[in-house]
Amino acid sequence: MPERRSSGQPEEPAVARMLCDVQALTGKSPESSSVLWKLAESGRQLDANLIRLLAGDHIATHAEPDLDVLILVVTGDGVMDTPEGALPLTAGVLLWLPHGSTRSIIAGPGGLAYVTVHRRRPGMQIRRRSDPTPATAPRPMPPARRTRE
Repeated sequence: MPERRSSGQPEEPAVARMLCDVQALTGKSPESSSVLWKLAESGRQLDANLIRLLAGDHIATHAEPDLDVLILVVTGDGVMDTPEGALPLTAGVLLWLPHGSTRSIIAGPGGLAYVTVHRRRPGMQIRRRSDPTPATAPRPMPPARRTRE
């Protein structure tokens, strides 16, 4: 029996289909570094994004503590810096980033476009203060620190 939406209507079963044309999206003249596409299908178990960085733009050093990530370079070139050394990024390169690994990315002179794929994070849940936090709940972000200028 199909699951029901909050509206009471049954959910449509998931079907295989084309989601986007990566070549068409990355072939447009870039105006800024941005997310060109993201997987947004209901009921999905994965998250995926198509990211474009303009020449010289970068993603700051960060780590994904809980999820493994796959990155497929679609167009352009760049470098991924890791504690183990620099990894050249060119079209067709597929990288696996195990959870906990640290990296940063800088786009080369032609810019860079890549797809990221990882397991979907559980949604945030609203609970009473007395309710214990489930082990699967995402960790809260620390409050932003304000600096005086």
